[in-house]
Amino acid sequence: MVSELVKKLVRLRQAAGYTQASFVSAFATEAARLGIAAAVSVRQLRRWENETPPPLPHPGQQIVLEAMFGVPLAEMGFEVPRHRVTVAAPISDSGNVKRRSFVADAGALVAAALIPAVWGPRVGAFELGRLRERLEELYRTDHTKGSAPAGIQAGHIEADITGALESGSYTSAVGRELQKMLAELHGHRAWYGYDGGRIAEGRSACMEALAAAQLVDDPLLQISVLETLVLLAIKADRTWEAASAVENAYRLAARTQAGATVHLVIALRSANVAIHSGDLASARRALSRSVQYQGRADSDEEVPNWARFVGPFEVDYATADMYMRANQPQRAVPFLRAAVQGIGGDLARNSASYRIRFADALLAAGELEEACAEVYGVLDTWGGIASPRLLGKVCDFQRSAAGIPSQTARDCVARIHETVRKGPG
Repeated sequence: MVSELVKKLVRLRQAAGYTQASFVSAFATEAARLGIAAAVSVRQLRRWENETPPPLPHPGQQIVLEAMFGVPLAEMGFEVPRHRVTVAAPISDSGNVKRRSFVADAGALVAAALIPAVWGPRVGAFELGRLRERLEELYRTDHTKGSAPAGIQAGHIEADITGALESGSYTSAVGRELQKMLAELHGHRAWYGYDGGRIAEGRSACMEALAAAQLVDDPLLQISVLETLVLLAIKADRTWEAASAVENAYRLAARTQAGATVHLVIALRSANVAIHSGDLASARRALSRSVQYQGRADSDEEVPNWARFVGPFEVDYATADMYMRANQPQRAVPFLRAAVQGIGGDLARNSASYRIRFADALLAAGELEEACAEVYGVLDTWGGIASPRLLGKVCDFQRSAAGIPSQTARDCVARIHETVRKGPG
């Protein structure tokens, strides 16, 4: 016959959303918060739940158990000596009762714990895995098709994550993972704001992502948001904000002992800030750091999803950007040529963006025919990529080429006009 203890303690644990393993972890966390030297193992928990009579928790364990469940130890089914019985009384009671007290009726608390008012759909490891797959798919959609279709997918995923958080039944560990996913999703939305030219919307998403990442105390996730904030701040001409984001990213990277790849991303964002402000000496230093980090990137054991886009081609691209800012397009051309050749076909949107930037440099360097050839290569795949930022770059090239008195330039301008008119890139 199942003992009364099993009915109470097991159901209390299950009603709180804990497995035996997650309860042990939560017990350790609560003990640390209370400043009490107490712990429990899965084996000991099983003895509490299965043995009759069960071993009595020691006083430190009692304090933690009562704090976790909000009910006296005796109400959990243990046989508690009189001198260790916790009573329910107002804490301001001037009587002789000096033991710890609860602020509500113990019986009511037990009933509330055992019979939750609302049970939502269960969210566990399987559901987390499905959501994680969908979240990772956003990277692929954005890189291959652009931010517009990725933004539509993100809206559906956000609804499912917030729905799970608001009405689902889950452990604290699962809840933390759901919050991390929501922070990542806001980070995606920040990027879509940047790519779509909706800078204020992107910055707002950054603030939400940062707050969510801070709540779950995930430094790497905060860095991922900060590197997007740098780009948005530059677009908003808030150079001071971009520089502050870089410094905070470096601080977080040091705190979490991040690998070379994460430091590479931050160094590139530092270069972005310096190039935008015209501080080319600082840009060269940031790019020199980037080269050093790139040389050590192969030793990284783990690289976050958001940092996997980076590689030597990003360093080459940033170096070319510095030369373009210095009005030296001839020096930018070989770096952009290397970047275009090195980026790879799985990053279709970025590859197209690089080719347009390469075409800009070629045009500025007087290499009209090669510049137009690069643009034609982008236009050949135009229908598969929906990126407002890419569209803007193509239109910028169109305006530059329109001012050149050449049939080659006129043909290129006409081809751009015809392609763009059929559908946005």
